[in-house]
Amino acid sequence: MSEKLEEITVEKEDFKERFLDFLKKFKTPTDEYKYRNKVREMCLEGEISLHIDFNDLIEYDRELASKLVDNPEKYLELASQALADLVQIENPRYFSKVKRFYARMINPPEDIIIPLRKLKAQYIGKLIAIEGIVTRISPIKYLLKNAVFIDRTTGLIVKVPQDRGFVQPQEGSIETSETKSIGIRRRDYELIPEESDFIEWQKVVIQERPEELPPGQIPRSIEAVLVEDLVDIIRPGDRVKILGILKVRHERTLRKDRPPLFSAYIDVNSIEVEGKEFFEVELTPDDVKKILQLASREDIEELIVKSIAPSIYGYDIIKKGIACLLFGGEPKVFPDGVRVRGDINILLVGDPGTAKSQLLRYIASLAPRAIYTTGKGSTAAGLTAAVVRDKTTGEFYLEAGALVLADGGVACIDEFDKMDPRDRVSIHEAMEQQTVSIAKAGIVARLNARAAILAAANPAYGRYLPNRTIAENIDLPVTILSRFDLIFVITDVPEEERDSRLAQHLVRMHSKAFERVYPEYIPLDLLKKYIAYAKKYIHPKLSPEAEERLVRFYVEMRKRGEDPNAPVTITPRQLEALIRLAEANAKMKLSDTVTVKDVEVAIELMMYYLKNVGMDMETKRIDIDIVMTGKPKSQREKFIRLMELIRKLEEENKGKPIKIDVLYERAEKEGLDRVFIEKALDHLKREGEIYEPRSGYIKKT
Repeated sequence: MSEKLEEITVEKEDFKERFLDFLKKFKTPTDEYKYRNKVREMCLEGEISLHIDFNDLIEYDRELASKLVDNPEKYLELASQALADLVQIENPRYFSKVKRFYARMINPPEDIIIPLRKLKAQYIGKLIAIEGIVTRISPIKYLLKNAVFIDRTTGLIVKVPQDRGFVQPQEGSIETSETKSIGIRRRDYELIPEESDFIEWQKVVIQERPEELPPGQIPRSIEAVLVEDLVDIIRPGDRVKILGILKVRHERTLRKDRPPLFSAYIDVNSIEVEGKEFFEVELTPDDVKKILQLASREDIEELIVKSIAPSIYGYDIIKKGIACLLFGGEPKVFPDGVRVRGDINILLVGDPGTAKSQLLRYIASLAPRAIYTTGKGSTAAGLTAAVVRDKTTGEFYLEAGALVLADGGVACIDEFDKMDPRDRVSIHEAMEQQTVSIAKAGIVARLNARAAILAAANPAYGRYLPNRTIAENIDLPVTILSRFDLIFVITDVPEEERDSRLAQHLVRMHSKAFERVYPEYIPLDLLKKYIAYAKKYIHPKLSPEAEERLVRFYVEMRKRGEDPNAPVTITPRQLEALIRLAEANAKMKLSDTVTVKDVEVAIELMMYYLKNVGMDMETKRIDIDIVMTGKPKSQREKFIRLMELIRKLEEENKGKPIKIDVLYERAEKEGLDRVFIEKALDHLKREGEIYEPRSGYIKKT
């Protein structure tokens, strides 16, 4: 037995010595001592972890790397001890101040990167790496590492390491320097927290990335435990690569009458947070060649539009807007710290059976990073974020919603009008500032939600009514509607010629003659790579001519509203949307310059939106207030006159309820028609401005 222990000790010392040798002697191609220099920097910056490239260790000593993978519990601790020895050599003063150092391995080899869906029992106790998205984080807690107890009777101090659960001093007798043998009883001992050794501890949940999820499958997830300097460096929505030891713990107290079930978690050694670019697709030199060939075509914009959901007939102007959304504008941060979003938000409102959901699902599969969900949200976190309680532990977690998980990509939200009331409050911030703030159950956080939103909503009356405003047609506040750069209305109106072409298209599609329907289009995989390339490498700037055209268009539109009786046609919010759309159109051509032609495309999209959604049906004028406030100027002025009349009648009636027939009579004398009054009174009742104390009478609240 003693020989075996001696053999284990020698083997441990050998590993530690060889690992220290690696840290001391490994050189870069420029002949610098890589890790000795890193250790010096680590000490100067007050850090406790050294990040070691797995590839360097494999190159220097493959056997050491193999041992780390096969028995990480033992050898990672020895690697950290070797690091501590090097710190003692390089900076003895810093070594004396710090209790623990960590050797953290990064850039793991491909053979230990295991997809979450393929984590099997064979990996328990092994060093593995997983890639995923952070969906939950717990508050930071404190883990007891070395406990200090005091005997209340004798005052004896006892130190007990806390490696596996909470361990108290054992009953019996112990040897101390003060006395040969003292009888102790566990009940006499009390923990001294201020003398004990605690470390920071946090639990997170990592889930499969949406784009890697097999169709129709529920995403897999796993808990990961972070300690010391790893806590609080990741947030919900972050995409991470985590390296650690796969461990298990029993789900409940083990009993004879229950199966001994264990759940897995990862004891984390290192975390690498992936960049937030739109670049999730690997591009080969051959891919880049194909992309540049496509970009050189004169008709590339038209080809991209044709290639978006080619199975869905028509909708060219809508597909052009969606193409702009996929490529996106450029986010900007001004010198005063104000950030302006570059992502484009589009809302589709349409009659049933107009392929809105199909369009959304196609875009979710086309965008290099995307999430498809419904307004109700697929989790307790809904669309934004929420603090939720864990059913098993009772702990509170911060859980990310769809917009946070889509950070850096596209959020496709169907049934947008049916979103949770809680989301209606926080979605304003998510759409304009592109962050989600939350303060609940002691958790205060601000999460990034830098996603383009493509939403679809159904009309409140079943079908879209052209004689009503957008706010009346959709059950959404105008404060949310006004944050969309473009709103497209899709109506199903019988039209013989168009219906004939649509029917022919559908029949061809069903007869598998796809190539005859669209003889030329960009395959989905190549288009996805094209978008990813443009998002990563192309950052267009406005040319002086493009700037001048934007200013001219804005001023011309504003001039229409100079007449005191004329409505406001456009606001600075639409000008910013025009800039984003023009930049996106330039990206489609892989151009670094926004030209006048790009601005004209943006103007075409904006005018289509304003004429379809922002047109006052009474005056036949464009009125942006329809989107911004829910009422055109003509209606708003009538509304003010009606409210003033109700106030006057109440005064005349000495505060008593007003007879509705009297209101109709007086209002019609002042030029207000009965249909408008009925609609206005219904609206005021819904908003709680007036109520009916009894039939045929109204009163202001």
